[in-house]
Amino acid sequence: MSRINTNINALNALRSLNDINTQLSVSQLRLATGKRINNAADDAAGFTIAKKFNARSQGLGQALANIGSAKNLMSVAEGHLNNILDILTQMKTKATQAADDSLGSAERNAIQSELKALATQIDLEVTQSTWNSKSIFGTGNSTTGAASSVQFKFQIGAGASSTNDVLKFDLLAKDNVSFDGGNTNYKSDGLRVSVATAGRAVTSSASAQALMSNIDTAIADVSEGLSYIGAVVNRLTYQETSLTVARTNTEAARSRIEDADMAYEQLQSTKLQILQQTASAMLAQANAGPQSILQLFG
Repeated sequence: MSRINTNINALNALRSLNDINTQLSVSQLRLATGKRINNAADDAAGFTIAKKFNARSQGLGQALANIGSAKNLMSVAEGHLNNILDILTQMKTKATQAADDSLGSAERNAIQSELKALATQIDLEVTQSTWNSKSIFGTGNSTTGAASSVQFKFQIGAGASSTNDVLKFDLLAKDNVSFDGGNTNYKSDGLRVSVATAGRAVTSSASAQALMSNIDTAIADVSEGLSYIGAVVNRLTYQETSLTVARTNTEAARSRIEDADMAYEQLQSTKLQILQQTASAMLAQANAGPQSILQLFG
């Protein structure tokens, strides 16, 4: 039967061509973006899961950046503590020199002035030890031994509430150490430095020996603080390794769900392009079919 009002063959060819064009458009988009899922319509469940994995991966990436910043802060703190340790070593040398009874009062007064200058330098080390305008060691004074506390919290995980994802670097003034009647200068979970010198005159061998003992305590405290910083850095390094593995696994899981199989999509695109050409040819033939009816009127 030949009809010209409705060309069924042309309509079928057109429908097939539209379907092929739609599939080809999707395949080409996947090849262009490298993603199998470009919107929720492609795979609603997969889209949601992939977004969750992506959010977690971004959080882990920021946690890794935070660890880098924390390590930098630890380097600053360690550098200043090493400087303080060097100064304390010089103070110990001067106090040992003052303990020698062969020295007179003039020599001991000169040593006393040097000790005071060294203690002032420790104050400068503390003042200069800042991170983003925040004092690392709090506020302290090596002359009186007075100190305040300061605390840093590092977000080293992607969790919102887990205590394991927060590392505290706590610098607290506590556990007073007697040094010339002053208090502890700095304290941080194993870090305390007391270098007060006001009133501690090295006017005799006995007073110089007492000062040597107190400086030994301060040296031990600074060394303990350096060990504490080393432990914090080790913890940060282990966490950094753990987060790197977690981020890699998260990205792999997201990729399996969201990313396109490029080889398969290329094959699909080639196939659909061929089908597009054949469907276009069939549509042209179907449209030309009714023209043959004109021969009946010739």
